[in-house]
Amino acid sequence: MVNETQLPPRHATLRLVPMPKDTNAAGDIFGGWIMSQVDIAGSIAAARRAQGRVTTVAVNAFHFVAPVFVNDLVSFYAEVTKIGTTSLTVNVEVYAERGLRTPQPGEVVKVTEAVLTYVAVDEQRRKRPVPREGA
Repeated sequence: MVNETQLPPRHATLRLVPMPKDTNAAGDIFGGWIMSQVDIAGSIAAARRAQGRVTTVAVNAFHFVAPVFVNDLVSFYAEVTKIGTTSLTVNVEVYAERGLRTPQPGEVVKVTEAVLTYVAVDEQRRKRPVPREGA
């Protein structure tokens, strides 16, 4: 069977290779490690669009689709999908390119998808408006 999953045709916001220290007792990568990286990737997209500091205020949805293993190359694709007065909603999709020690080396698998909300904040951590596009 040919794997038809491919990486999205855009630059990944974040790419990492998890290490043995990131595994649970079963040898899979901790879900919490993935959640942390999703938050980092989401905050990068939100901060770029907000043109400054943001803070995470909600994890609206989080779905683990497949496990991640040591030696996978994990790519996080974050996209701002909604902009409010001070908030931004970001969709993050996560793909793993299987490492050499897996049954299907080189296979691309979608492993996680999540939706998070961030709020733009100033230097005193108070809410601030998200600038209009191009401002």
